[in-house]
Amino acid sequence: MYKHLVHALFAIETLLLFVSMAYAQSTILDLPRASQHAVVTQRIGITNVSINYHRPVVNKRKIWGGVVPYGDVWRAGANENTTIAFTDPVSIEGKTLPKGTYGLHMIPGENEWTVIFSRNSTSWGSFTYDQKEDALRVTVKPQPAEFHEALTYDFDDMRPDSSTVTLRWEKIAVPFKVAVNLNDVVQQSLNQQLRGLGQYTWFGWDDAATYLVDNKGNLDEALKYSNNSIQNEERFENLFTKSRILDAMGKKDEANATRSKALAKANALQLHTYARQLQNEGKQAEAFNIFRDNAKKNPDQWIVHVGLSRMYSGQGDFANASKEMNTAITTAPDNQKPPLQAFAKRLQAKEDINK
Repeated sequence: MYKHLVHALFAIETLLLFVSMAYAQSTILDLPRASQHAVVTQRIGITNVSINYHRPVVNKRKIWGGVVPYGDVWRAGANENTTIAFTDPVSIEGKTLPKGTYGLHMIPGENEWTVIFSRNSTSWGSFTYDQKEDALRVTVKPQPAEFHEALTYDFDDMRPDSSTVTLRWEKIAVPFKVAVNLNDVVQQSLNQQLRGLGQYTWFGWDDAATYLVDNKGNLDEALKYSNNSIQNEERFENLFTKSRILDAMGKKDEANATRSKALAKANALQLHTYARQLQNEGKQAEAFNIFRDNAKKNPDQWIVHVGLSRMYSGQGDFANASKEMNTAITTAPDNQKPPLQAFAKRLQAKEDINK
């Protein structure tokens, strides 16, 4: 009988404690909390990484080894589970982790921290954490940092295929690197995207092929995409992309034939742009040939006279270079005249405008 009374009294005291705490911070109603909610999302390549957490404040307390004990599993925030979500597979500190949403926990240490990604992402804090539900654990080194009153997560050291997630609170920073296999992720995404409306356009396939050849991706796939683009509509753009792919595959004769076919379809601006690309690659003689061909094909275009001016300037013929540039200025759109006038002044000073 006595034991039953003790248990009943304990239950009533616990309930009263919970009710009294609820007045300070409700766990049921949507009311202001001492540790405010925050969400931070960063895209790495085409992969979204999102951290959903609550931000406790220092409030003059001893945090490390105090509010947050060393050696215990901690929720890496406040209130509900801190969660981290990845829309594609990633690697954490070099270890693979499938896409999904994970409960984010940490075990602080004075010299080393354990960062835990749990398959359970719906618990309250770390109170029911179970190591058997771990998807991944990594160890990292804490670093001294400037004082942060409120806990925060940042994405640092942004690269095309990686970023460092850093927890900062009080005077400690805890970083861990998140990386994606960019080409594989993009390739899989392209395969899905090109099952939609993009498959019916020339530029959807061409954009995909261009990305792969620019980023040294799967050239066989790039060539297939390029052929699909050309099948939808044969244009300078997709023919030129195909020539670049063939070049990268070492098929020089096919590349040259396809490039010639592309240039036959090019307008004045496209030919000029290609010639400028050749100049940037140090292929001056080839660029000059394109400038001349453009003049034969499109004699009345202002951009053609700019090209001829560049050709004469590169040859040291500043008289003809100035003449062509002045002709370009008279027929160019108003928004293009100021830079052309600046070129004209340089040519009057016998300065090569290609440098």
